[in-house]
Amino acid sequence: MTDPEGIRTGRHCVSVLHTHLVFVTKYRHEVFSDRHLTRLEEIMQAVCADFECDLVKFNGEPTHTHLLVNFPPKVAISKLVNSLKGVSSRRMRQEFPELARHYWRARQLWSGSYFAGSVDGPPTSVLHQYIEQQNRPV
Repeated sequence: MTDPEGIRTGRHCVSVLHTHLVFVTKYRHEVFSDRHLTRLEEIMQAVCADFECDLVKFNGEPTHTHLLVNFPPKVAISKLVNSLKGVSSRRMRQEFPELARHYWRARQLWSGSYFAGSVDGPPTSVLHQYIEQQNRPV
């Protein structure tokens, strides 16, 4: 269970764990428009729900996305990232065939690397503002 402050309570622990994730498109191709980012947010929200995580904030630019995720201690960030990138890449390829040109030979939307940073206390509000101010395409 999560309260408005992001505090999770379980049978044996209480936690506040947030991570800032950044995913970059393969070869930093300019792939996303607003409609792509809107659909990506929906997909990533569903994946987070499968992991019992909350997608607190999402935004992006044509070449990358930012996510702020509240997660329980039992979730391994690497497994969450693998699922977020894999599911979103597959679904975007299915739903937006015009993106196929960005997938190149490997049929991958995302670069193999990612950024994951831990977030603690008040900086979360600063991170909210930072993600909100991304230059989202129209």
